This record gives sequence, structure tokens and C-alpha cells, in this order.
Amino acid sequence: MTARFCRPLAALLLASLALPAHAEDKAGTPTSGEVQLTDEAYKVFAQPYIDKDEWRDLPVRHRYVHGGFKGTDARFSIYFPPPAQYQGRFFQHVTPVPGSENEGQTMPPGAFNKIGFAIASGAYFVETNGGGTVNLGDGSAVRQPDPSLTAYKANAAAALYSRTVARGMYRAGPYAGKRPFGYLYGGSGGAFRTIVGFESAPGVWDGAVPYVPGSPMAIPNMFTTRIRAMRILDDKFPQILDAIEPGGSGDPYAGLTPQQADVLREVTRMGFPMRSWFGWKTMGIHGLAALYPAIKMVDASYFTDFWTKPGYLGFDHPEQFSDARLQFTSTIGALITGAEAARLGLNTDASNNRERGGVDTAFKARAEEEGKRIVAVRLSAMPPKVNFLGGDLAVLGGNAKGSLIPVARVIGDIAVLGVTDPAVVAKLAAGDEVRIDNSNFLALETYHWHQVPGPDFKVWDQFRAPDGKPLYPQRPFLMGPAFMRASFGPMQTGVFQGKMILMSSLWDREAMPWQADWYRQRIAQHFGAAADQHVRLWYTDYAQHGDELGIEDPTRTVSYNGPLQQALRDLSAWVERGVVPPPSTQYQVADGQVIVAPTAAERQGIQPVVRLTVNGGQRIVVKPGQSVQFVGAITAAPGGGTITAAEWDFDGSGRFATAGKVGRGRKAVTVTASHTFDKPGTWFVTLRGSAQRPAAQGTPYALLQNLDRVRVVVQ
Repeated sequence: MTARFCRPLAALLLASLALPAHAEDKAGTPTSGEVQLTDEAYKVFAQPYIDKDEWRDLPVRHRYVHGGFKGTDARFSIYFPPPAQYQGRFFQHVTPVPGSENEGQTMPPGAFNKIGFAIASGAYFVETNGGGTVNLGDGSAVRQPDPSLTAYKANAAAALYSRTVARGMYRAGPYAGKRPFGYLYGGSGGAFRTIVGFESAPGVWDGAVPYVPGSPMAIPNMFTTRIRAMRILDDKFPQILDAIEPGGSGDPYAGLTPQQADVLREVTRMGFPMRSWFGWKTMGIHGLAALYPAIKMVDASYFTDFWTKPGYLGFDHPEQFSDARLQFTSTIGALITGAEAARLGLNTDASNNRERGGVDTAFKARAEEEGKRIVAVRLSAMPPKVNFLGGDLAVLGGNAKGSLIPVARVIGDIAVLGVTDPAVVAKLAAGDEVRIDNSNFLALETYHWHQVPGPDFKVWDQFRAPDGKPLYPQRPFLMGPAFMRASFGPMQTGVFQGKMILMSSLWDREAMPWQADWYRQRIAQHFGAAADQHVRLWYTDYAQHGDELGIEDPTRTVSYNGPLQQALRDLSAWVERGVVPPPSTQYQVADGQVIVAPTAAERQGIQPVVRLTVNGGQRIVVKPGQSVQFVGAITAAPGGGTITAAEWDFDGSGRFATAGKVGRGRKAVTVTASHTFDKPGTWFVTLRGSAQRPAAQGTPYALLQNLDRVRVVVQ
């Protein structure tokens, strides 16, 4: 969720609160036969057009078709393979929020290029702008768009029309005249849109792969629990991580105060993967930057109640905030534009409240894009230093008097603005009296205490009394479902036609892994004993939330893009030929944590399992210059192909410069290596193993990876 969507989202939230809690927008499409654009649910998209049709050679040879629907801002791009490569299907990617219909073109050639992967899989590729701003044709200038239009109907309309274009293109050959099979996939907010579309538009798509999905209670609760831990445990994370790293004590609570231990226990029970705290310095607040203004608009009284009413932590225990609350009054000394921020190397990303030291080139590039827009203010006095994760700039004088402008971070005497209204910021001037105040953001840290849902959300059990009632005062409504109704219309039900493969990551900080299991349980409630005929859930260990090209730390994490690609191929084989995919990952959920079986044979799914030892364990102490021997075992999942690579990283660089011999066509290999460390220090050695199905070998696609690490102390 990006900053530009926060104001419309807040307006939609207010509108959604007027609806009954059960209100849903059903598509009303036929449940049998072929769906058409002329059906009632899609009449707003009844006039498609094409404004560009040409052959292109990058990233691979394809026919590019671009167009839209008259009377709407909905746009689509379709990428067709040459007839000889076409196998009668299409893949359609859904973004978290409506965006560009040309995002696939921005991906570099190689393993992560969605267009290249689709065509290599015998599919054409479809993407849309999510509908843009849809003209409902009722003459109302103030009516909010129907959320289902941008949630899934614009995507469905593009899918339906793509079949018409495909029939015209593939007039000869084995697929002439045949209805193309369609598969929808998307991650994070795109997983919401994938699920809602697949459930609400039967007959449009034949299968779906939602990945890193949330639940109706994800927003904003997965972020609020996180920021409390980020603030209170900030200087304790090094020792927490040392305890849980390979060769550590195994006790992350050792040395913590009772309050710190309670906070760590709470965030872990809410589902945050403890191993993923390795990124505590740079992980930022993610989507909360965009969500905060909307929460403040629709539940404004919470931020007063928190400090003034019993049952709220700010009133009951204000001493817990004595060294964290910042209420500092000053005047604006100068306004800082994007160009000036670029020169200073300021981080202007509202979702990442951390500074990384020095002039960060990514921050600089982002600030340069802001140009002349005001992105920060320099105060005339230096505020006290606190662990500031977010707050507000209250304007006390001048043309913007009375405004409350979000602040992403405070760096010395500079307040970097967060998700803002440019019209309000433009009224600021040097000399205006302002107050930096993080009271509201501190209040957000326990917002989830006052958002206790039904008993099927087990991670909230820690906030229930033995009789099941909430321990703390509850807000008038649950924010998560309100966000869902405002953004997507329908709610997840687990009721759909076709097949689905769910993908989730065990190190996911943004969509806690238990949420994929929560949705799988909804599916099981509907299908009962036949659930396995309709769904798989594959967890990827050591993987996080993002599907971008780079990963945060290659010595700690792997990409789930390879498993995602294999899921799309397995889904199409399941639907089209009845080829049953590998079983779901075997796991259990305990105190909010998803725990997978230890061996590849027990774990199932498709990801290989890697086990690395040094001197038979996870830790060794040696002297400089002493040779160290490592032994690694890589085992492919029963349905995960054969081992294709074993790569070693001895220096923590993430380059994996040393390769091990794995042979060909083997399901399990043992590799050994020796290395000498010349300098004293602590080193974590990583072994990364790869597997692929035979059909994928020799290509960059559907690469299945995992890793393991050990500790070497040189002294």
C-alpha cells in the first residue's frame, strides 16, 4: 500500500462503516458456461478497445497488445507468445494496489521477468492498472467508486477480453477455437485481490496462486504489534539475535527486563517470526506509514482515549512512555525540498523510519524524484533525542494553522514528513510555530489490544480473559475488516470454483505466516474432506514478504519466486490434465508460530531442506589459520525435483563464490568443504542448496532454494 492511496482509502473506510458488517458485493456471474463481458457484473467494461498492437523482442519474442475499456480508466497489457510456443493458457498478475498496466515491462530479463516466465510456460501474460478511476455513469461527482471494480472486476474484464484476442491470434494449431485456461496470482495486497477475484468471479479464472497472504485482521494489527517491539527492544536485538543464531544459547529472553520479555513474547505470539528480526535496523514500519492517516481519520477518539481513559496503556502506565514521548514546540527554520533532501542524503521513504548512515544512494534517488516538493522541515531548535518511529507535526501558527502533518522521522533538527497532503504542506512557511508530537504513534503500539476479533483468530487469545472476553476496552469496530470492505468489497470466504495453491513465507514480517493457514481452514470448512482436491499450501522457509529481484540478506534468506513459478506450472497441470501436485507443506501452528517438519520427506511441499554442521554441530571455536571442515546435506522434497547446486559463502558477502559437486539427477547429496579464517572474529558460514524439476533445469525459472548456517568463532 503506497502513500498516494491513503486519502481515498480513508474516505472509503468511512463509507464502509455505514454498511452492515456482513455486506458483500457479489459478482453475480454465471457459475457454469463461459462468462462474457456482456454479463451484468461487467457491463461497465462492455466496450473494450485496442490502441497498440505490435511485435516485440524483449525480454523474449512476443506480440504486445495494449488497450482499455471505453468510459473507464481501466487499462490492460497482454503479451502473447508466438503460436509455436502457445499451450492454451494465460497467467495474470495482480498488484497489491491499482498501479501500472506495464509493470511487467520494467522487470529485467532473467529469472524474475514475469513476461519471460509466462511465455516459457506456454502462456500469454495479462496485467492491468487495476481499473484506475472507474466512471460509474451515474452523474455523481462525489460518489466513491465501487471497491469491487478495482478489487477484481477490472482484472476479470481484462481476462475475459484477452480470450477474445487470443482466439483471433491462435486460429490454427491444436488450440484453435479453444477457451484459454486462466490463472490469477498476486502477493500481499495482491493476494487479497487474487482471493476476492477468484471467489467472486467464478468462470473467469480456472485457478489461483495467492502468495504471502494476509487475513481480514492483518491491517493494521500486524504492523502495530511490530512497532512496539521495535521501540522497546531496539538496543536488545543484538543479544536476542545472538541467542537464536546457529550456535547461540537458544534463549532470546535471557537478560531482558520483565517488560522487554513480555513485549518479545507478545509480538512472537502474534506471529512475528523471531528469526526475521535480523533486519531490525532497516526494516522500517512498512505499510503503517500509509495506514496511519486513515486510522487517525476514522478512529480519531482512540488517540485521546489512550492517554485519558482507564484500560488503555497510556493512562494506566504513562511511566512506560516517559523516555519515549516527544512533545517539542519550536518554529520552522527552513523548508527542505526533494532536491535539497537529495543533496543531504535524507531518507524520504515514509515506510522506513531508519537511517543507514552516510548518504544512501537509494534515498538520494528517491528524494531527487520529489523535485521541488517540500519533504522535510528544519526546526529552529534541536528536539530531545528519542527512539522516534513516527509522529505528527502540529502546526500552531501561519497559513496551515490547525493542521496535523505526519512525520516519518526526526534527524537532528530535521523533521522528515510522512504521508502528506501536498496542498497543506504548501502552506507552511519559515517562522511558523509547530510542535513535534509522537503521542499518536505511541498509542498505535497497542491498538491491536483493542481490536480483539472472534475465537478463530488464535493469536489474539493472549488478550482474552479465561471467559473469552477481551482484557481491554474495545473500539467501536474492527479496523481490519473495515479496510477489507473499503478496499476489496467482498471478504475472504474460502468458497471458490477451481484449484488454488497458496504460497507463504516463514520469515514474513508483514503477512505473518499463520494467516495462510487461517485461510486454508476457511477452505477446509467449505470443502470438508474434499479440500485436498482443491487447495495446496506450500510454505517457503527462509523467505520473506517481497517478490522483488533482490533479497535483504542472501546469507540468511532465499527468494520464493522459484517456488511461486513452480506453483503456477503445477496449478496449470492440475487443472488442465489432472496432474495432482505435491502435498501441502506439513506444519503446525503453536503460539502464533508456524513450525514445519524437520526433514524433506516429512515436510513435503516443494522446497529442498539443507542441513549444515561444523565439527558435528552448529558452532566451533578455532584459532586463526586453523582449517575448519564443514559437512552439508541437501535433500530435495519428494515433489521438488533433483539437486542442481550447492553453493558456499564463507565471508558473509552473499556472493557464494564456492560451488560444491552435486552430480546429476540426485534427490539427496552430501557436500563437504574446508576453509581457513585468518582474522579473529565471528563468522557465519552459509550453504545454499538448489533443486529444480527436470523440465525447468537449464532455465532460470522455478529454482527451488534453501540454506543453512553455522557459526565459527576465531580467537
